[in-house]
Amino acid sequence: MLPLLGLIALGFAVGAFGTLVGAGGGFLLTPLLLLLYPLESAATITSISLAVAFLNALSGSLAYARMRRIDYRSGALFTAAAIPGAAVGALATRWVPRDYFNGIFGAVLIAAASYLLTRGDSDRRSGSLDERSQTLRTVVDWQGTEFAYRSRPAAGAGLSFAVALLASFLGLGGGIIHVPVLSQVLGFPVQIATATSHFVLAFAAFAGTVAHIATGEFARGVHRTLALGVGALIGAQVGAMLSHRIDPKWILRCLAAALALVGVRMLFSLS
Repeated sequence: MLPLLGLIALGFAVGAFGTLVGAGGGFLLTPLLLLLYPLESAATITSISLAVAFLNALSGSLAYARMRRIDYRSGALFTAAAIPGAAVGALATRWVPRDYFNGIFGAVLIAAASYLLTRGDSDRRSGSLDERSQTLRTVVDWQGTEFAYRSRPAAGAGLSFAVALLASFLGLGGGIIHVPVLSQVLGFPVQIATATSHFVLAFAAFAGTVAHIATGEFARGVHRTLALGVGALIGAQVGAMLSHRIDPKWILRCLAAALALVGVRMLFSLS
């Protein structure tokens, strides 16, 4: 069990890296909490992680907003679809035993890492959908860099619902799955995918946290959440500042490596 300063430092680390890759840090925080608090239920652990993911994503979104990299039009639609999915996923966690939860968690992380490693360097975009289902989007960031791409609103909304449900169930917030979905499936530039994912994540994680508050699970972890949240709020600003200095391909590679390592560790914890 970590002391107060240790929790703040942990929150800072996951907040910085989570914002850098647009994942919110939950994919690192949840397994660490599972290891630190082996007697807590999966619902309590995910309630803490989702609340911290919300604070992290809120701070990171403000930073990305200053950089003008958020696609608000697409983000608003994806958020509307993600909120109900996040609420359902959070409620479902209460019914899953810890051993099953750990196994599902590890398998999902390894699957996501494998996808990024095999597809992360590809510039190919999915072309299976008719162009009539696509909307041309243009975002110009604070440095004057123009990003032009095609958004698929209907597909993005459906995928956002599914991602939010699974990610909220696992206490991840959604970024580790949503960033690859936006960049590799829907064709968003990585920089825009990272920022927009953080925007959607803030609302989805909040919805999941509210669901945990309603069931009473969050009350068991509120003090730990506050300490972790302080660190995450600061770390998110650092991660956002670093994001425009790192090649997008390396962002995806770092994300894939972190997912694989954590996923393997979770599967080993079953024994």
